[in-house]
Amino acid sequence: MPILTEAELLARDAERDLNAELLEAAQQMRDGQLGRVCVVTRDKRVVESPVAKIRVSTKLSQAKFAALMGISVRTLQDWEQGRRSPSGAAKTLLRVAEKHPDILLETIEPIL
Repeated sequence: MPILTEAELLARDAERDLNAELLEAAQQMRDGQLGRVCVVTRDKRVVESPVAKIRVSTKLSQAKFAALMGISVRTLQDWEQGRRSPSGAAKTLLRVAEKHPDILLETIEPIL
């Protein structure tokens, strides 16, 4: 995702139809479609959250995904919002979830 200046953001937002965007988002939710998950970093950049993208691809709620990872929901939220980064085994498990979500889901069914 490209980094936009404040002027570019204001110009982009001036052209938005928020009502249409909300209606489209509601329709996508009804249809089960998944959208992009973005966060604003501390230096005001808008980037796609890799952890949130992985969780969304597994179609698990934050609570269920956090239980799978063996972490609190708050920790998962910190990862998704870029306040903290996963380390060690968590990164490995996230890579497995990203590349093979079906295999990951098979292994955790007793947990959920």
